[in-house]
Amino acid sequence: MAAVSPTGLVVYSVSAASLLFLAVLGALGAKVGGAPIPKATARVAFWGTAAMAVTAGIGHLVGKAV
Repeated sequence: MAAVSPTGLVVYSVSAASLLFLAVLGALGAKVGGAPIPKATARVAFWGTAAMAVTAGIGHLVGKAV
């Protein structure tokens, strides 16, 4: 995704693609495990978003791109 994104949009497109693929993997894991797919997809996407936000916040606090 980073290779095909315009320079100014790399961070946003990589973040969006990461969340999309996290949701797909959450749905796949739910399907294989016999769990409810919407609930698992939402859970994985939510906590993935939270993890990326915390990581970005820590990077902002220390002045580094993490």
